[in-house]
Amino acid sequence: MVIFSHANWRKPTIRTLDRPSIFLAGALSALLILWTFFFFSTLENPYKPDTCKCNQPDPAFNLQFDPPVSTFYDDPYFGYTVDKTITNWDQKRRTWLKLHPSFEPKSHDRVLIVTGSRSTPCKSPTGDHFLLRFYRNKVDYCRIHDYDIFYNNVLLDPKMPSCWAKIPTVRAAMVAHPEAEWIWWLDEDAAFTDMEFKIPFHRYKDYNFIVHGWPKEVYEKKSWLGLNAGSFLIRNCQWSLDFLDKWADMGPRSSNFDKWARVLLDEFKHESDDQTALGYLLLKEHQQWFGKKMLIETGYYLEGYWVAIVDTLNNITERYLEIETTAGMLRRRHAEKVSERYGVLREPSLKDAGNEFGSWRRPFVTHFAGCQPCNGKHNPLFTGKGCRNAMNMALNFADNQVLRNYGFVHRNLSDPSVVSPLPFDYPA
Repeated sequence: MVIFSHANWRKPTIRTLDRPSIFLAGALSALLILWTFFFFSTLENPYKPDTCKCNQPDPAFNLQFDPPVSTFYDDPYFGYTVDKTITNWDQKRRTWLKLHPSFEPKSHDRVLIVTGSRSTPCKSPTGDHFLLRFYRNKVDYCRIHDYDIFYNNVLLDPKMPSCWAKIPTVRAAMVAHPEAEWIWWLDEDAAFTDMEFKIPFHRYKDYNFIVHGWPKEVYEKKSWLGLNAGSFLIRNCQWSLDFLDKWADMGPRSSNFDKWARVLLDEFKHESDDQTALGYLLLKEHQQWFGKKMLIETGYYLEGYWVAIVDTLNNITERYLEIETTAGMLRRRHAEKVSERYGVLREPSLKDAGNEFGSWRRPFVTHFAGCQPCNGKHNPLFTGKGCRNAMNMALNFADNQVLRNYGFVHRNLSDPSVVSPLPFDYPA
């Protein structure tokens, strides 16, 4: 026990004080204590739990409030399947949000990420392992940026298997999440490789559908590789439901499928799939009402091809470490929940980094198209080992951005199992 003392302090004894003085001092002390208690009890305590203002700009969601007022959910003719036509969806969403006011603030940029995989075990020995890591990567990104995520591994429409399965999944997600303004589809083999970057939704106020690609390849060369349907954004609105109906009509559940298969083969010299169908809608509807709301994004990797990315990751790591060596705030340890703040602080240092191919900015999304990690039937241009090594590097590269807030890092991007603790003020 530590005892604090002072050389010139001496405890008075009762004998040195007269009794009336003692009683007077005691009475005054009691009055002072009572006055102090009542004075401070009248002040508003800003930390009291019950002083929360529920009309603040972004209150917490009330997850237990669902008023007994009829909405579209109570309509027996309303459904989640592609064959159930939905009308007046914009008004239905607005009504639902007004009935659930805790979801209304900031609903204009709320995001639901939708992804999925097959319902049966992977045939490739490492397939399930990699799918788990790809999914964990998406969960990490959603946790950091406060996004919701829906992972689906069943066929919502048995007549739309394989690549076409995303259409009924996205449609059902829109109906199940009227609070979300944007649905973001991501293929199972796509990974976030920049955990700080956020979609610039302010640029898309005039658009309802955004996909990554190269307009010249689509509109001039008529190439089905001019875009990739493995990552796209679609606004939760009536326009989008009509668009999904049109897209689904080109798929295998439609009586028009054979007709569209011939058209797409003639136009793109490639078999009918979701991507060639999407390319056709962009190409042929470009001047129509669909095209005016559709955008091919070229400014960043909404979907980046892994072949052009993986070999650059080590160099990108070094460039970011150089920035942090001279920027003390970027080296500051912080809670994961405030990571967005440090992404904003980093942006001025990246103004000359460029975007996409040749850039030393972290690629936003890296897509392992052609690797087929689950079934193992990779594109013959690659090897299974090459795909696995590349996926390991990209996932470890992303994982380092997450683990750093937990005090660890992969020193070797090729080794997913070994991490090292980080010293204070790393990398100064």
